[in-house]
Amino acid sequence: MVICALVVLVVAVQVWANVWTTKLWFDSLGYASVFRIEYLTKAILFVVGGLFVGGLIWVSMWLAFRHRPVYAPSTSEMDAMDRYREAIEPFRRATFWVVPLAFGVFSGSAAIGQWKVVLLWLHRQRFGTKDPEFHKDIGFYVFTLPWLQTVVSFLTMALILSAVAALVMHYLYGGISLHDKGVHTTGAARIHLSVLFAVLVLVRGAAYWLGRYDQTATDNSLFTGIDYTAQNAVLPAKAMLAAAAVICAALFVATIWTRTWRLPIVGLALLIVCAIVLGAIYPALVQRLKVRGNEQALQSPYISQNLTATKAAYGLDKVQVTPYTPTKSTSAGQLAQDAETVPGIRLVDPSIVSPTFRQLQGQKSYYQFANTLDVDRYKVGKQTDDVVIGVREMSLAGVPASQRNWVNDHMVYTHGFGVVAAYGNKRTDNGQPVFMESGIPPTGKLGAFQPRIYFGESSPQFSIVGGPKNGTKRELDYPDSSSGGEQRTTYTGGGGVAMGSWPRRVAYATKYHDLNFLFSGAINPDSRILDTRNPIDRVKKVAPWLTVDGDPYPVVEDGQVQWVVDGYTTSAHYPNSELQSLGNATSDSLTSQSDNLRTLAGGRINYIRNSVKATVNAYTGAVTLYAWDDTDPVLKAWMAAFPGTVKPMSDISANLMAHLRYPEDLFKVQRELLTKYHVTDPGQFFQGNDQWQVPTDPSSKAGAQVPPYYLSVAMPDQTSPTFSLTTTYIPTGDRQNLSAFMTVDADAGSTPGKKAPDYGTFRILEMPRNVTIKGPGQFQNDINSSQAVSPTTKQTLSQFLTYNKQVGSSVEEGNLLTLPVGGGLLYVEPIYVKASGSTSFPLLQAVVVGFGDKLAWDTTLNGALNSLFGGDSGATAGDSGQATAPSSGSAPSSSPSSSPSSSAKSSGTSNAAVRAALADAEKWYAKGQADLKKGDFAAYGQDQKELAAALKRAIEAEGGTTPSSSSSPEPSSTGSN
Repeated sequence: MVICALVVLVVAVQVWANVWTTKLWFDSLGYASVFRIEYLTKAILFVVGGLFVGGLIWVSMWLAFRHRPVYAPSTSEMDAMDRYREAIEPFRRATFWVVPLAFGVFSGSAAIGQWKVVLLWLHRQRFGTKDPEFHKDIGFYVFTLPWLQTVVSFLTMALILSAVAALVMHYLYGGISLHDKGVHTTGAARIHLSVLFAVLVLVRGAAYWLGRYDQTATDNSLFTGIDYTAQNAVLPAKAMLAAAAVICAALFVATIWTRTWRLPIVGLALLIVCAIVLGAIYPALVQRLKVRGNEQALQSPYISQNLTATKAAYGLDKVQVTPYTPTKSTSAGQLAQDAETVPGIRLVDPSIVSPTFRQLQGQKSYYQFANTLDVDRYKVGKQTDDVVIGVREMSLAGVPASQRNWVNDHMVYTHGFGVVAAYGNKRTDNGQPVFMESGIPPTGKLGAFQPRIYFGESSPQFSIVGGPKNGTKRELDYPDSSSGGEQRTTYTGGGGVAMGSWPRRVAYATKYHDLNFLFSGAINPDSRILDTRNPIDRVKKVAPWLTVDGDPYPVVEDGQVQWVVDGYTTSAHYPNSELQSLGNATSDSLTSQSDNLRTLAGGRINYIRNSVKATVNAYTGAVTLYAWDDTDPVLKAWMAAFPGTVKPMSDISANLMAHLRYPEDLFKVQRELLTKYHVTDPGQFFQGNDQWQVPTDPSSKAGAQVPPYYLSVAMPDQTSPTFSLTTTYIPTGDRQNLSAFMTVDADAGSTPGKKAPDYGTFRILEMPRNVTIKGPGQFQNDINSSQAVSPTTKQTLSQFLTYNKQVGSSVEEGNLLTLPVGGGLLYVEPIYVKASGSTSFPLLQAVVVGFGDKLAWDTTLNGALNSLFGGDSGATAGDSGQATAPSSGSAPSSSPSSSPSSSAKSSGTSNAAVRAALADAEKWYAKGQADLKKGDFAAYGQDQKELAAALKRAIEAEGGTTPSSSSSPEPSSTGSN
């Protein structure tokens, strides 16, 4: 008993610590009402569910014992039961409480899991639209039906447990006995059991009746919802089974007077047979004999219902589909009418350049950037540019092992510092990004802002910050050689939970199983603990009813760094709408390889709305929820359940509005549906001969889908480029030609509290079926075997790729962008080269473009376009001549792809030493190419050493600095081949 008491005490203390620290966390954010409503609802459900089930079991056990026969029939079986009764008699009273209590706790815990269902039902809303079969408002299916099904399931469980308890007790105490003539029951046992079984069968009858409505969200062989077989076989069968259950229940009640179990047993057997025949065999026969021979005609009305419901439930009822026959011919000046679009083509791939950001802007090993950066747009002056942006976050994994201890981990290395932003369409001469914002402290075009990142995607689990105003500054701010090696700070953001009091230290020590909370002298009365620091986790905690997007992105606005997180309301009960797995739909090549991108969790759904935009302040941790779709009935229900937690859209400032974008995960869900639901004709849908699929990412080893891309693009019906999410489609099967190109307007505008008119508009360019249009995969194949010659380097594309792969470098293909320009389709793919070495990073060294059946490449987009369109594309690309100096903190490096001949042509110097060195470089380059063709790799290696020496002499003769003597913090990172 002492051991049990200790176990109970430990569990109680742990529960107390978790609940109290959670309450303190909610209080610190101003969301105490969320904690109160959620935990109060769970507590009520636990108590009600536990008392109901436990009480019902106790009543069954008590009735069976109370009405046990005074003299049980004397049989050998009863004589044996006497021994059991004598054995358990000392424990009978305890059993009467332990058994109901144990099942009550189990049932109460199960009831807690339905708290969201209960709150939605209590605050249910009308959709204003009725389903075509039962003519009930959609709200009945979304809010009421799940609650009724929960009640029926809970009653079924409670009645089964009570019936089992009654059977055991009656048998144990003689109310039920077995003899040669069969089963004998006393009158009390017969009444007790007949009532229990009658109610149980009635509850199952209610389940059959509700199952009729549930057919509206049930998968069949073609789609989700009511089909011909369901309407003509399943629905009548369930109605008949419900009626049969009522009759069977009446037979159980009749046993009270007939004193025989024969009729109810026969009735129950017939009910089971009817359930098999009517519920399974009959619908299968209707499907096989009636439907299969004329399925298209019979299913067409139901397919129409499914098409309409699916497009409404997923927000796809206003998709603009335009036939588009792209031209394949090219001519000089062909892109003149798209002069605004071409300069905005984003060449910097956010999924590739993170190592580049890390090497050029990381400063220290404990600073890191996410594996996949984010794309946003910023207005500087009158110019709005697409920007690739990342947050310089703290990573304890990068702290030297010799400096890892409890104080450093939790009180010194507490936060990241600043953001780094690069123009999406610019590069330096050596292929590095051109930074709009960089450095520590940050400088650039984004203005003054609070740079400290205490809340981010890779923040430590918890940090203890703060202290007296005049006390010692402990938290590392950033390295600074002018201030003794580093700057330190003390947190003053007001976020987190004050933990100077002893009870709070005990609570957190218990929560994290860490005694340092109790004995560390570094914790002072002004200390605050910051935990649950990932923006996604913070939003999910204050709004547990939301499905949260897997990719939060940083925004610099109004002097703060804010994380923007998209929140979705979902349901799996929208009638006749297609069910879809969120995890599968939002998985692509980036989620499979990036540590900071998550797929959506939430199982299968058939209704989704981006109802909430949330922000998390990177310094204070403050979470703000904004209603983004205030017409959504599900959001209205949750706002009624948690009043005051969601602010109206009108509270969104103009600066924040300018950075809000159409969410990527929602777009993935919608684009997956549109592979089938782009059609409007039921017959065409049934035949499935016009279905599409999302292409496979050529760079994905796992065969994952290509991700959608944020891009400023002008569709044929638009006069100027719009920040959009884009994707391509190819036919199902093995064909790789293009079927369609789709965009959604992703720019929310900059009007305070009001979305741009075209925000969320889907535009699909559908390719002709009788013309083969080259798809992304086919263009990628062309790249790998192309003999197109660069006008700058005079190399073929295949030589460029082969050369860089064979000299120890790796070639990384950037995002393959598709743009409808010049009356056709323009493909653009940046090519990155990464030198060998652990500290090397990718540099943008080439751009490949394609139009129709033609392909060209060069070191810049402008050069590639001019080569593709015969010397004059008609548009000036953004990466040409806009930045020639290397980025701050990096050294110039020779391009891994540039040949010595191109270097000589571009040098233009009259210095004799330079000319001589370049002549040597030319000679060794030519010899190296010859040896490479012969396969003499030993000689080729020596040629490369001589080539490198000649290039070094040329650089030094011109007054330059070689990479080896660079002032770069990572000298080997810019090494050439």
